[in-house]
Amino acid sequence: QVQLVDSGGGLVQAGGSLRLSCAASGRTFSSYVMGWFRQAPGKEREFVAAISWSGDRTAYADSVKGRFTISRDNAKNTVYLQMNSLKFEDTAVYYCKVMTGPEAGSWGQGTQVTVSS
Repeated sequence: QVQLVDSGGGLVQAGGSLRLSCAASGRTFSSYVMGWFRQAPGKEREFVAAISWSGDRTAYADSVKGRFTISRDNAKNTVYLQMNSLKFEDTAVYYCKVMTGPEAGSWGQGTQVTVSS
């Protein structure tokens, strides 16, 4: 069973940047579409970005398009989320998720991102 470990969150000023990482166990990581989601206090978890198994296709929520970049390194079993021009409303717990395959629905433990205005 795949295990996901999210890291890289922290406190940053508005306009700043952070890079999140999601390290996965398991030999079949490179077969999965991977995604990032986030959940702000009092709100439902929402989609942020996704990346195909090969990394050649990506998708983004409108709210982060042009500011966030999802990428992956299959040799390191890791997915990244580069977040630039952060806004107060990006404050949330960020989770990575396996989106396809038999491990679909597996979540990381989350990493807190706090943007001060």
